[in-house]
Parts: sequence; C-alpha cells; structure tokens
Amino acid sequence: MKLSVVIPCYNERHTIRALVERVKAVDLGDVEKEIVIVDDCSRDGTRDLLRTEIAPLVDQIVYHEENQGKGAAMRTGYQAATGDIILVQDADLEYDPAEYPRLIKPIIDGHADVVFGSRFAGGDAHRVVYFWHMVGNKFLTLLSNMFTNINLTDMETCYKVCTKEVIRQINLVENRFGFDPELTAKIAKLENVVIYEVGISYHGRTYAEGKKIGWRDGFRALYSIVKYNLAGK
Repeated sequence: MKLSVVIPCYNERHTIRALVERVKAVDLGDVEKEIVIVDDCSRDGTRDLLRTEIAPLVDQIVYHEENQGKGAAMRTGYQAATGDIILVQDADLEYDPAEYPRLIKPIIDGHADVVFGSRFAGGDAHRVVYFWHMVGNKFLTLLSNMFTNINLTDMETCYKVCTKEVIRQINLVENRFGFDPELTAKIAKLENVVIYEVGISYHGRTYAEGKKIGWRDGFRALYSIVKYNLAGK
C-alpha cells in the first residue's frame, strides 16, 4: 500500500522546507509514502529552493510554466501520483501532517473510499482567526450538502483523501478555488463510494502571514456548487 501526498505550491518559500520535513517525518507503518510537489509558477524564490534543497527530499516536483491556480496544480498532482491512496497537503503549515495516520485509517481498514479531514468536527486544537471565514465555510458546506445530500461539516477542507480508483473516475476542470466544491460534488455522484469524516486540528494563517483565499473565491465556490451538482456525471 502506498500513500501519495500531493502538495500544490505557490509562493511558499517561508514554509515549504518545514512542511516537507514534517511530511517526511510521519510514520505510516507498513504504508509506503510518496511526495509529489506541483509548483504553480512561484515567483518569490520558492522555485530556487525547490531545485536546490527540496528536490533531493521528495519523489517528484512538477513545474508549471505559468500560474494556473490550485485546481490546475491538483490535476497535475493527481496525474503524477502513483499511490493507492492520494492525499492533498497545502504547502503552508495550516494543516498538520502528523494526522495522516488517522486520515487514512478508515481507508486502510476497508471502511471508506474517501475521507474528509474536518476542522469543525472533534476537539483538536484550532487557532482563532477570522470569524467571517468560518461563517463562509459553514454556509458553503451547508449549501453543498443540500445539493449532494451528504452531511459533511467541512466541504472546503484541504484534507480530502481518496483512493486512486475514486480519483480516476473524476474529470476535474476547475483551475482555482472552485476545485473543492467541484471535487465534492463529483465524489457524491459516484456509485458505491463510502465517505468518512475525521476531525483534525487547524493552525490558520492571517493574510499578513500569506493566506491567499479571498471573497472572490467564495463567489466562485458558490458557482461551482450549483454548476457541478446540477450537471451530469
């Protein structure tokens, strides 16, 4: 069994080295680990760091020659991944790789095909940051659930863990932050796919610390919820 950790990366020179070291430090027991980074045309020196320091530490780095967005980076990463299980890891330090074992356990145990890591379920540590981001996340999750008829608590989470078989059945087209509701809608439409949710910790960043998502991304998420749930498979 192999876990592929796909890391979309854009202008993360301050965090990428520490993040990769944390991913490498995770003990998965008998599960093999593969690290795939997709650099979405970073312009802050991240590329130089990837080529000189990070490349020897990971299995593969794919470079986009123009900035295309997180969704496009995820498509590239999914195509490059060779693992039986594929996990998304943001390149910042908001999500803790030490939680991989609990995220993949429902799949390893044969109970699930997809696992969402929820920031709003369970009692793990959470940094207190933006109130309206929390409200927006919960609203988008509620709207998504109304269309999909599944009872997620955190549709917008970074941690979406899927088997390779699930990912291979989905044709993703969103280039930016419409990716999360698109993926959720298309997973929900698959037959005989079991979805679990696991509570995770969350160490959110401020905009001064490099957070990138904004109000325009919220409107795109709304559009994606409606579009991909009403569209055919």
